[in-house]
Amino acid sequence: MPFVSKAVGLPLAKIAAKVMIGRTLEDLGVRDFDFQKVEHISVKEAVFPFSKFPRVPIFLGPEMRSTGEVMGISSQFGDAFAKAQMGAGNTLPIEGKVFISVNDSDKNDITLGIARDFSRLGFSLVGTEGTAKFLSEHGVQCGKVFKVNEGRPNIVDMIKNSEIKLVINTPLGEGSRYDEYSIGWAAIEQKVSFITTLSAAASAVKGIEQQKKHGVGVKSLQEYQKEIAS
Repeated sequence: MPFVSKAVGLPLAKIAAKVMIGRTLEDLGVRDFDFQKVEHISVKEAVFPFSKFPRVPIFLGPEMRSTGEVMGISSQFGDAFAKAQMGAGNTLPIEGKVFISVNDSDKNDITLGIARDFSRLGFSLVGTEGTAKFLSEHGVQCGKVFKVNEGRPNIVDMIKNSEIKLVINTPLGEGSRYDEYSIGWAAIEQKVSFITTLSAAASAVKGIEQQKKHGVGVKSLQEYQKEIAS
């Protein structure tokens, strides 16, 4: 509710409390509020405290792990997503090398589309053996890098050497936990953007594309809310 209140410019909790004691929406002047007039897009991103607690488990589950949230707003989804990532300390790169490692169920057309988009935007790609083979077999140029336990130099070495600007890793099962932990912590320590779902990776592509085309525009929350009221 606090997020939506900020996004649309209405104190929804206050309005709800007054309605509960007998006031009407008409009395409060919000009966005719048109949500269709909200033309901007608001993206919420959770903030996790991993950088403040070195070596704690980074695996997400059903328990509450975030310590806050941030909001990115823009007329374009990609721009709003990029701003939200920036606010959460996970700023998206606009150039460099992207590491991709996906589980077998994610070796599909969605991953191919994401990889092709990164190549189109000028990024070079590297992946673990299975992912690199999958992408290469479908016409996407992708170098191969060792997993953590396969040899040196491996993906963690590349992250620590500042060779990687974005990590896309969708692990599956207990066998992937060791790599996920090592890669995740290397990315956190080196302040490298880290993505663990294909939907977030696809959103990141849109955010990066918007940044490369138009940069990042800034307006205050009050300015966005004033546009709704006008």
